[in-house]
Amino acid sequence: MNAIADHLWQSTACVGVAALLALGLRHTSAAVRCAIWCAAAAKFLLPWAALIALGRLLPRVGPAPWLPDVPSAEPQLAWAIDIVGHPFSSATVAAAPAASALPMWAVAAGAVWALGAALAVVAVVRRVVVVRRALAGGAVTAEGREWEALRAAQAERASRTPVTLVLSDAPLEPGIVGVWRPVLLWPRALSARLTDAQIDAIVAHELAHVGRRDNLVGWLQAAVQVLFWWHPAVWYVSRRLTAEREQACDEEVVRTQDPVAYAQGILRTCEHQIEARLAFVAGVTGADLRRRIDGIMRAGHVTPLRLWQRVAIAAVAGAALVGPVAAGAAGQAPVSTAATETAPDLEFEVAAVKVNKSGEQRRMIGFQPGGRLNMSNVPLRSMIANAYRLQAFQVVGGPSWIESENFDIVAKAPDGSGTPPQLQGMVRRLLADRFKLRVHTETREMPIYALVLARADGRLGPSLKPTSVDCEAVFAGARGRGGLPPPPRPGEPIQCGMRIGPGTLNGGGLPLAEFSRTLSVVTGRVVTDKTGLTGPHDFELSWTPEAGAGGLFGGPGGGGPPGAPAPDPNGPSIFTAVQEQLGLKLDAQRGPVEVLVVDSAEMPQPD
Repeated sequence: MNAIADHLWQSTACVGVAALLALGLRHTSAAVRCAIWCAAAAKFLLPWAALIALGRLLPRVGPAPWLPDVPSAEPQLAWAIDIVGHPFSSATVAAAPAASALPMWAVAAGAVWALGAALAVVAVVRRVVVVRRALAGGAVTAEGREWEALRAAQAERASRTPVTLVLSDAPLEPGIVGVWRPVLLWPRALSARLTDAQIDAIVAHELAHVGRRDNLVGWLQAAVQVLFWWHPAVWYVSRRLTAEREQACDEEVVRTQDPVAYAQGILRTCEHQIEARLAFVAGVTGADLRRRIDGIMRAGHVTPLRLWQRVAIAAVAGAALVGPVAAGAAGQAPVSTAATETAPDLEFEVAAVKVNKSGEQRRMIGFQPGGRLNMSNVPLRSMIANAYRLQAFQVVGGPSWIESENFDIVAKAPDGSGTPPQLQGMVRRLLADRFKLRVHTETREMPIYALVLARADGRLGPSLKPTSVDCEAVFAGARGRGGLPPPPRPGEPIQCGMRIGPGTLNGGGLPLAEFSRTLSVVTGRVVTDKTGLTGPHDFELSWTPEAGAGGLFGGPGGGGPPGAPAPDPNGPSIFTAVQEQLGLKLDAQRGPVEVLVVDSAEMPQPD
């Protein structure tokens, strides 16, 4: 329902913009205003979501030099358009379980809409039947005053579209029927009331409809009216579109025909038959008759488009059409499958990849001293998430085996060392070479948690404290001695790093952004740090995992490795623990989440 509300909001807003634009262009050609109202009607059939999806396909179709080769840190364009264009589904809301059935008001609203749409379809069908009967009872002719006028008008316009003339006894106005093979339906008795000049002018009007493909626009009107019959803006757009369409044809006619004879011909046509307005049949007597006659007699008062008016039209068209496409493209900038934080030629010196068929639940990913990588019993999805510093739920798409098949990887950096970003870059190169991995990023609006301060005075909980430890210096000194800092003994605080177990998360010397990234694993959602706290912190957190929740180490309820103590069954939830122990709060929101889409992957060749 939120998506439907978003679409209606977008379409109604476009109607308002079209009205303002048409008002500013009221002294210019009616053809320009007709195009504006046609675009406003088409917006009801074209959700911005479709244009955003089109933008997301652009990198796959071909190279786009205006897109960056690495994912942007803050996709502001996509997020801004999402907030403005999707105010209902983008609203900040807490996560709620999906309803098991539609509410009664939604069912009733759907039934009312279906009934109204059915009646609108019946009305359209009845009009089609009237026109088809008139055509069936008429006679195709290639002679007479009407035929001569038709041939002369086609020659003057240099029209290449053949138009068939059908004389009918039905009490209808002259009109063009059909889009690709148009037919001029002419009431047989009308010609006796018109002079040759009046016939020439009316035929020229109908050929103007043919050249503008106005019957195609009429079918667009009919489709929008059927689907959105209850929306007042739709009927307003339809009236304005009909009026501007007729005036645009009038402006074409008076350039070559006598305005007086043309106006008299329209009046005599109205006197002759009962007017039958068919949105998809381009006639001659539509719209406000008094205003039309006044416009015909005041021919020559149309001013050409000025520069600022052209710029305004281009700006509105760009915002309505190019904007969502650009947002979709900006939301999924292509990602290099090699290293993005190191030189392109940096890769592991040796690497062995094997399929793990042990069936064990325990998994391990570790970077060891000497620039070594050791992965054991790890699915490809987890490898990708680790290589791109994402969570597993941020990796979407790909073949089914990227989650069901597990692998062992042992690799060594060329110089026996490497910083963590360099090692992760080498892992990305390894995945691209051995698994033929191709990925791209997208920004999707998803439920998230914002990590914020729980207290208005900014006081922190007893288990969260700022620290002055310089972990970069600690690690640099350890690497100079040929290794890493020794792990803390049981019960000792962690100086630089993090230890996570079943229902426990302890760390030291880390920024809260890193802590938030780890909380994403526990909560199953992206957690963004919005505390405003800077610098490294020490923290200790303990909670009781929810029953049945997938644990970090595999196994139900967050069970840990062999010998790990079981979590306290009477302990707090992760949300309560974060608030009571750290003085922070996990606030449920919706926001832009960068996901990595797997375009393709292949099973590696065995070593």
